Amino acid sequence: MAVISELIRSEADGTISFGDFTLKEKAKLDNFEHQGDIYKVKTYHEITKLERNGMFIYESVPGTAVMNLSATDMGMEFYVEGAEDAQLTVELESETEYDIQIDGADAGEMKTNLGGKLSISVEFGGQPVSVKIQKR
Repeated sequence: MAVISELIRSEADGTISFGDFTLKEKAKLDNFEHQGDIYKVKTYHEITKLERNGMFIYESVPGTAVMNLSATDMGMEFYVEGAEDAQLTVELESETEYDIQIDGADAGEMKTNLGGKLSISVEFGGQPVSVKIQKR
């Protein structure tokens, strides 16, 4: 399983990876700088949460490991892995329609709420799952 033992790291392609769902106790890392932004991650087997510049970006219940997260004004892409199926919540642009793809399959369209949050369920089969969320 691809846990991120350092809790969060910058990747060579400019993305970030974070989370360790194997931890039994809560772990967090503050003030991680990546491309001019400051990140904070909290993770363990029950939850994984990421903030950028004090603002919510990602949360999973139960905890997950996220690889190669890329977030732009057009959406978000990443790979996610966990010990069991998870509910993911991400923050995007408020009241906006997004196309969702999970592991290359069309998962439909969803509209974010007033706060910009969008929730999806991901099923794991022992391999990382790709998630693509693109603005319509």
